[in-house]
Amino acid sequence: MLSYRVRLMLIGGVVTIALLGTIFLQAPAPTLTVEELLDNSSDHLDEDVAVRGEIMDGSIDELNMTFILEGPDQNLLVDYSNAGSISNGLGDNRTVYAEGTFKEIDGKYVIEADTIKTSCPSKYEEEA
Repeated sequence: MLSYRVRLMLIGGVVTIALLGTIFLQAPAPTLTVEELLDNSSDHLDEDVAVRGEIMDGSIDELNMTFILEGPDQNLLVDYSNAGSISNGLGDNRTVYAEGTFKEIDGKYVIEADTIKTSCPSKYEEEA
């Protein structure tokens, strides 16, 4: 029969392995730029992704709940109809973090976002 200390160490080892496994399996994906995501689109298709970019001027469609994230050479449609609340609201030329499923719909790449976070513009304004 195993001693109390040995049993305790075995239980501690199992719990530690379980916690580490959970942490590694649920680790968030690194935040990508629009270019990084689209240049490697086949690697991320139908997976959860996180992307950061700037909202293209005039691209917010409140009726369809979409906007376009601009990259230097490519653009990405973001569908935020399944996102909860949006921090600080959306606005043209705002930097946005979008997290959701990366899909190809009707020949176009789309992120079906469940999380949208916007930067606070005052954070970037110069002090007078």
